[in-house]
Amino acid sequence: MTVTKEAELLPAPKAEDLAAVLLETVQPSRPSALSASLTFGWRAVLKIKHVPEQLFDVTAFPIMMILMFTYLFGGALAGSPGEYIQYLLPGITVTSVVMITMYTGVAVNTDIEKGVFDRFRTLPIWRPAPMVGYILGDLLRYVLASIVIMAVGLILGFRPGGGFVGVVLGVAVLVAFSFAFSWVWTMFGLLMRSEKSVMGVSMLFLFPLTFLSPVYVNPATMPGWLQAFVNVNPISTLVEAVRSLMAGEFDGDAMMWTLGYGIVFTAVFGTLTMRLYNRK
Repeated sequence: MTVTKEAELLPAPKAEDLAAVLLETVQPSRPSALSASLTFGWRAVLKIKHVPEQLFDVTAFPIMMILMFTYLFGGALAGSPGEYIQYLLPGITVTSVVMITMYTGVAVNTDIEKGVFDRFRTLPIWRPAPMVGYILGDLLRYVLASIVIMAVGLILGFRPGGGFVGVVLGVAVLVAFSFAFSWVWTMFGLLMRSEKSVMGVSMLFLFPLTFLSPVYVNPATMPGWLQAFVNVNPISTLVEAVRSLMAGEFDGDAMMWTLGYGIVFTAVFGTLTMRLYNRK
């Protein structure tokens, strides 16, 4: 073994100094649940900072969806693109934000595969903090997607009857629901073996939920058996609640159903997620 000259110059620690360190009884206080969750949320935001390509799905994808549906189907469904965008934009906002909720589960699965969660489990913090942090970090993505969609919609002629306040309230309801809905994908992130599996299962559920809803067309033209599913679809009630707020109205039934679905998603899938997290 070779010893460097720098190491040789370091003084040996004194016995009393070592004893003072080893016998220290005052421990740093544990971070609160809020502090730990916000820290993990900031970690998720920093990931976006270092890999800005992650924002492609909240910028380019919504713009493409608005332009495609407005100009391809606007004339056939509503007589003109200008008329159709008044109906489409609240729904396409819901679709775009709900679609990107699946990336919460993808991020969870990626960290598990890399072994990062093994370190998280050893930390003296509130157990759900890493999971809550993922979702808090994704709230920024939801807000950015909503802002991009609204900006493009205003350029294309969208004029919300509820004005600025109605739009803000509609986006707030959408973001709150997306927070609850993200717990579904955190559970899948813990269950699936790879991030591709998480994305595949997520799209298997998201496509029927978003397309079998009043996002693009009035469900009154659908067959009766299909309308029965549309009426109980949580995305349908969310779309109606957001659309009514942006129009300057208030759909009490849709709002109550949306609130109920949000509570159920958080209570059921949040509990299942934490059980899996503690046992996995």
